[in-house]
Amino acid sequence: MKEQNHGKLKRDFKSLYRKILLASVVVAIVGIALIYFMVDPSLSAFKANEPDTEIVDMPVEDDFDKIENGIHSRTGFIDAPGMTETIQNCTNCHSSKLVIQNRMNAERWKTTIKWMQETQNLWDLGENEAVIINYLVTNYPPKKVGRRAVLTDIEWYQLEE
Repeated sequence: MKEQNHGKLKRDFKSLYRKILLASVVVAIVGIALIYFMVDPSLSAFKANEPDTEIVDMPVEDDFDKIENGIHSRTGFIDAPGMTETIQNCTNCHSSKLVIQNRMNAERWKTTIKWMQETQNLWDLGENEAVIINYLVTNYPPKKVGRRAVLTDIEWYQLEE
């Protein structure tokens, strides 16, 4: 009787082992396929031969550095000396809007650049550092306002209880 139970237990174990092995192989194949498609979806062998909408929607080369009303269309930077250097060095890592909103004096820009170099892997800007700082201080100087404007011309009313 023990031998029968032992044999049945052994068969059940082999069956369970095969099922686990099969499930592991399926999970591995699905995982590899997902990684394959996430790395570069255009590599898919199942993709239809349709034009890539990302390429179609990209700006025309002529519009890439277009200036309208003194503003660089793509970034929103003011067209002035140092704009190109600022675009090339600042917008590689973050949006131009982040640069524009941080209105600082030259000393604070130098401190911020040093911090980015020490902690964010910003490269040495070399001669471009002075050009960029001058561009930012000239075109986006610190605003001398408080946190918010004082409320004026407000029509106050009483809340009914």
